[in-house]
Amino acid sequence: MSTTNTSGRRKTAVARIYLAAGSGNITVNGKDYTVYFPTLPLQYIATQALNVAESLANFDVKVNVQGGGVKGQAEAVRLAIAKALVELDPEVKPALRAKGLMTRDDRMVERKKPGRRKARRRFQFSKR
Repeated sequence: MSTTNTSGRRKTAVARIYLAAGSGNITVNGKDYTVYFPTLPLQYIATQALNVAESLANFDVKVNVQGGGVKGQAEAVRLAIAKALVELDPEVKPALRAKGLMTRDDRMVERKKPGRRKARRRFQFSKR
């Protein structure tokens, strides 16, 4: 089996993954994923697609991720892995879709408007 590569995005984070048959090693930007994603919830998010497809120990994943925060990066990795698994085996798509792992979350930070302090926050009004 050759290497499958896909990408996933969340907010401003972009993850490019290379999925190949292996023993379950996940490397993110040259580090083990447990080092790169230090908390258990982030590790769970990053490996959720592999757990749902029940193929955590069957693939080696090499990830390049950049931009955004650590949670957005973990969710970008999750989407990329889900897309790669569907590319290899289309039969896992219903299970992944049922968990909501096949949909890109397109919510982004709202831009700051002129004349406002933030995107929606107005300046304080004082009647003096």
